Amino acid sequence: MFYEEYHKLCKIQQEKNNEYLEIFEKDLIQVGLANKTIRTHLTNVDFYLNTYLLREEPLEMKEGCGYEIDDFLGYFFIRKCMWSTPGTIKTTASSIKKFYKSMSEHGYISKDDYKDLCDIIKENMVIWQDECDEYNNG
Repeated sequence: MFYEEYHKLCKIQQEKNNEYLEIFEKDLIQVGLANKTIRTHLTNVDFYLNTYLLREEPLEMKEGCGYEIDDFLGYFFIRKCMWSTPGTIKTTASSIKKFYKSMSEHGYISKDDYKDLCDIIKENMVIWQDECDEYNNG
């Protein structure tokens, strides 16, 4: 894939992702979360959708609720994000779970895909946090 084609496909996917983020934001506002909390969730999910999922090839939002999350939180986030700590792994995972729950409730992903995402996060959280601690502290 040539750069121009890649860039065009990323732009299309970013526009779709921004629509999903707007839906997510409305859901967060509706449940009465504080503005700072909403911004944190949106920032975390935007990074996952529009940075991580588009880094090698433009993956659609629904592809992010499978095993991509394991590579993201278990490798990429730990090694490529200077702000990664065991705590930020947990809060980022929480944001991503909330996002995909919203997408499931709106019919953009299946309930089974959402459940799979939650299972992957639950099964790997301690491992990711331990790896992050080891990476950061030697």
